[in-house]
Amino acid sequence: MTGSSRIPPGPKLRELRVLQDLAEQRGPKEGFLQLSRLLIQNCYEDGSLSRPYPCDLVSRRGTDAVTIALYQPQPDGRVQIGLRANLRPPVWLRRHKATLLFPDEEPCDLCYETVAGILEAADQGAGLEAALRRRAQAECLEEVGLNLPLDAFEELGPPSFPSPGITDEKVYFLAAQVDFTQAVPPKGDGSVMEEVGGLVLLDLQDFLESPSPTDMKTDLALRRLAARL
Repeated sequence: MTGSSRIPPGPKLRELRVLQDLAEQRGPKEGFLQLSRLLIQNCYEDGSLSRPYPCDLVSRRGTDAVTIALYQPQPDGRVQIGLRANLRPPVWLRRHKATLLFPDEEPCDLCYETVAGILEAADQGAGLEAALRRRAQAECLEEVGLNLPLDAFEELGPPSFPSPGITDEKVYFLAAQVDFTQAVPPKGDGSVMEEVGGLVLLDLQDFLESPSPTDMKTDLALRRLAARL
């Protein structure tokens, strides 16, 4: 795979149709995300207590995740990056949300993101670093068709909490220098959401300087990568 393109492989989405809201039927703990509505209390060092107060928390199986900035230096000194164009229904459906104070000027069809995946129990064994590399290797093959050795991955700064007011998720950051010509059509994880989108190759500096539909983990990962290179 060569060149630079924002057009991912796969079918182009025309509409996202909401058939039903299953929240009342399934309950707060039965979906991919689990909602806890907690009543908590601050216990201070002097022995005093705050008044009880409510706190909503969203979590999921695995909780934490790893994301990988994939890059390939070019002969002219530029840096090519590989992102996955992803269908994100919560973002796509913003165009139909009447309660937005400031609707998006342009609807976001696909989010351009660094490859990422949730840590799984099977990744445990030799410690955190090995688990991150093992999960990164699996996600690169699954999402963008790159089969990388474990030693291809290097740490890219400290982990971060993407939305600490809502979720307990922590994201770890890795980078890997790759040869994008070795990418093959990925098998995906079998989910319908991964039928849309795929690998896109872009120039790192152009992506950072132009408005792009992305998320905070991707923006942070790529800015860290640019600073390192």
